[in-house]
Amino acid sequence: MTYIVAEPCIGVKDHACVDVCPVECFYEGEDMLYIHPEECIDCGACVPECPVTAIFEESDTPEQWKDYIAKNAAPFKGNADLPKAPTLEKLEEARKDPNSDAATYYQKYPRSTERRPADSRNVSY
Repeated sequence: MTYIVAEPCIGVKDHACVDVCPVECFYEGEDMLYIHPEECIDCGACVPECPVTAIFEESDTPEQWKDYIAKNAAPFKGNADLPKAPTLEKLEEARKDPNSDAATYYQKYPRSTERRPADSRNVSY
């Protein structure tokens, strides 16, 4: 089973998950990151790095976010043109340019530095 990114990522896009992915299968969407289902090797390295507990194995996705399984696959069907997600270091560098997409995104969605508790996977939001 591949991993997916769910609703808690919207407005956050922390990129810590990108830094630990050994196959670089994260892609940059307008308001969240996506995992390419055919590139993900199911290692799970990204799961503990996500500060908002937004990454789940498909079979473990909470009921309220099951629709994100299809939402993660959709951008990669046909002629999807999502850019690879940059590492956190590259993202932070890009944010320094006030005209960059990264700066615009974080003006729209101010970055949250609060992490959800590790046991929050079993909690409904």
